[in-house]
Amino acid sequence: MFDFKSGLDFAKELDQNDILTSYRNQFHIPKDKHGNDLIYLCGNSLGLQPKITKTYVDQELEDWANLGVEGHTEAKHPWLPYHEFLAESMAKVVGAKPIEVVVMNTLTANLHFMMVSFYQPTPTRYKILIEADAFPSDKYAVESQLRHHGYDDKEGVILWKAREGEELLRYEDLEAILEKNGNEIALIMIGGVNYYTGQYFDLKRITQLGQNYGCKVGFDCAHGAGNVPLNLHDSGADFAVWCTYKYLNSGPGSLAGAFVHERHAYNKNLNRFTGWWSHNKQTRFNMRDEFDQLPGAEGWQLSNPPILSMAAIRASLDLFNDVGFENLIEKSKKLTGYFEFLINELNNEHIKIITPKNSNQRGCQLSIQVKNADKTLHKKLTEAGIICDWREPDVIRCAPVPLYNSFEDVYRMVEILKGILNE
Repeated sequence: MFDFKSGLDFAKELDQNDILTSYRNQFHIPKDKHGNDLIYLCGNSLGLQPKITKTYVDQELEDWANLGVEGHTEAKHPWLPYHEFLAESMAKVVGAKPIEVVVMNTLTANLHFMMVSFYQPTPTRYKILIEADAFPSDKYAVESQLRHHGYDDKEGVILWKAREGEELLRYEDLEAILEKNGNEIALIMIGGVNYYTGQYFDLKRITQLGQNYGCKVGFDCAHGAGNVPLNLHDSGADFAVWCTYKYLNSGPGSLAGAFVHERHAYNKNLNRFTGWWSHNKQTRFNMRDEFDQLPGAEGWQLSNPPILSMAAIRASLDLFNDVGFENLIEKSKKLTGYFEFLINELNNEHIKIITPKNSNQRGCQLSIQVKNADKTLHKKLTEAGIICDWREPDVIRCAPVPLYNSFEDVYRMVEILKGILNE
C-alpha cells in the first residue's frame, strides 16, 4: 500500500521521484488554444503519439520513394519480413512466445478469423458465452458467427451478468453458468479488461474453468494490451486479439494483434481462412505451389502487411522495450492508486468508483460513476482542459497512462472535478 497525502506539493514530489517521468517528453501532448498542455486521460481510447513515430514512418516513406518495389528486400527495414520485427517485442508486452503472436488486420477482423478456427459448433454444443456488458463490437461479432452457422443469435449467446445492484462480475456466477450450461458452450469469449468498468479478469482462472467443460476460450484484450500483465501463454487460452491504438500508441485505426497458443502452432487440421501470407515463406513467390501453411500465429495471416502502420507500431514497441513493462506496471499501480485516493478524498456522496479497488484486478483506468449526472458534466471537464470520455448512462472513464501522464495531471484533474461538482 502507498502512503498518499493531499496537496499539489505532494503530487510534484511524486513526479520528482518517478523514474519514468522523462518519458512524458517523448510524446506529443495535446495543447489548448493558449499553448498549455491539456490533461489527457484518454489513453484507453486513443494513445498519444510518440515523437519518434514520425521518424520511423518517414524512413519507410523515404525507402518507398527511393527504392520502389525493391524496398521489399532493400529497405533499411525490409518490408517482406517486417511483421517479424514486431513479434518479439509484442510477445513481451502480452506475455507470450514470439511464435504465438502476430500483428495483422484490425481487431474485430482478427476476432472473426480466430472464431473461424476456434468456434467449432455442433448441434449439441454451439453456444457462446460472453460478459453481459461486453464491448458492442464483440457482441455483434459473436452474434454474426452464430447466424453464419445457422443458429439463433439471441438463444445462442449466454451472458455472464453482474448481480442486481452491482457492476463487477463474480467468478462464482461464471462457475454456476458453466455447471448448468457448460456442455452446450462451444466458446467462451471475454474482454480481458472490461471497457466500461475497467475490471481486469483472471484469464487463467477463466480458461481453466472453460477447459474443464470442454469449451474453447478466447479473450479480447483491447483494453489489456500495454496496460496489464496479460501472461497469455501461461493463461492457457486458445487465442486472444487486441488493438494497438490504445495503450500501445500506434495511431488511429492501426493494425491489431493476435495470439494463438503454441499447442495449436503445428495443427494443420484446424479450420481457418488462408491467404498467401500464411504460406511457407521460402516458396511463397513460386505462386503455383499448393498451400503450405506457416506454423504459429503467422499461419493466420492473409495479406502482405501495411508497412506505414507497422512502422508506427515498431516505434511504440521500441519505447516499451526501453521502459520495461514491469516498470510501467509498477508506476501504473501507484499513479492510479493516487488518483483513487484523491477521488475518495472528495468524500462526495454523488461519486462512486466502479472499477475494482484491488490494483491486481484493474489496469490504469478508473470508471467514475456520477449520480444524477449527464453528459454536461463531461462537457464542462472538456472545456476545463480535461480529455477523458463519457459512457452512458453516468460514467466518466479516466486512464492515467504511466508512459506519459504525471501525478500532477491526476491532481489537477481531481481539483477541476471538485470545482465543477461544487458549482
